[in-house]
Amino acid sequence: MPLIVFASPKGGVGKTTMAVNIADAMRRNGRRVLVIDFDPQNTLRLHFGVPLSDTAGFIAELPKRPDWRNVVRQTPSGVMVLPHGAIDIRGALGLSSALERDPELLAAPLRSIMADPGLLVIADTPPGPSHALNLLAPMASMVVAVLLADATSAALVPDIDNGRFLGSGTMAALFAGRLRVVLNQVDPNSRLSRAAAETVARHLGPRLLGAVCRDEVVAEALAAQRLVQDIAPNSRAAEDLREVARGVEAALPAVPDTLQAGWGAR
Repeated sequence: MPLIVFASPKGGVGKTTMAVNIADAMRRNGRRVLVIDFDPQNTLRLHFGVPLSDTAGFIAELPKRPDWRNVVRQTPSGVMVLPHGAIDIRGALGLSSALERDPELLAAPLRSIMADPGLLVIADTPPGPSHALNLLAPMASMVVAVLLADATSAALVPDIDNGRFLGSGTMAALFAGRLRVVLNQVDPNSRLSRAAAETVARHLGPRLLGAVCRDEVVAEALAAQRLVQDIAPNSRAAEDLREVARGVEAALPAVPDTLQAGWGAR
């Protein structure tokens, strides 16, 4: 039932890579996990080895009201995936308009997905403001903002801190308390990267879930269409990802023991 939304104020920060590898880490910790790709780039599926030729998806077909159960991909990792689906610019604009006119196109199937109390749902949203983020934030147990350890991200911290990242006015005030941050690509050999990471950590305090170091194995995993813990479980990046997953788990609402016991049987 918990919904975790991964977001970022700008692109190119490794948000999707973070979302899929945290999903994998939480599945390894015993969670049943479903990942939904809301980004029209439709690349999330590749991290789980879904063939490039498999372009079907869920979000791209929302105006047709598809049954999400018919689109779920079971992956070797054990994480279930709802791909976005291939879409061109015209289709993306049409989808955006349809969601603006009728938010229930998305809200209704999402409520159906979240009705399973033993299922953890992870949503990967497009960078920056989006209809998806506006619709998902009110339903989310947690919004995880991914930032790079650089000067630009450090400059964005005030917008993260006061909730403007989630919108303006009441929207920001209501959901800022659910916002957490992960720093990505921290380079311990770079004075600027270390300084940016320290600035963010001091400002955000416990809202910072963790940091992931810059590590070539992350790019190698994507190139192989595999997950970091599959190809390099002893790498620094894999350990950092496991630590972030533990932080996410600790920040989520408690789950009854009866549900925990039922996860392994499904």
